[in-house]
Amino acid sequence: MDHAIYRVIGFEVIRPYTLRVRFDDGTEREIDFQPILVGEIYGPLQNETLFNQVEIDPEVHTLVWPNG
Repeated sequence: MDHAIYRVIGFEVIRPYTLRVRFDDGTEREIDFQPILVGEIYGPLQNETLFNQVEIDPEVHTLVWPNG
């Protein structure tokens, strides 16, 4: 099964835990991450200061946070 892989080329925080994400195919999506901020991996991102430290990984062009 083939799935297209799109690179993140930009983003902005538009509300707490919500990003507007721009992809290399020209599309933009608003993504509310709050429903998935649970558990060992994503739970720490409930801290809004940490969540807002999101960046684009320059090598793989995905969203990343300092907590890995």
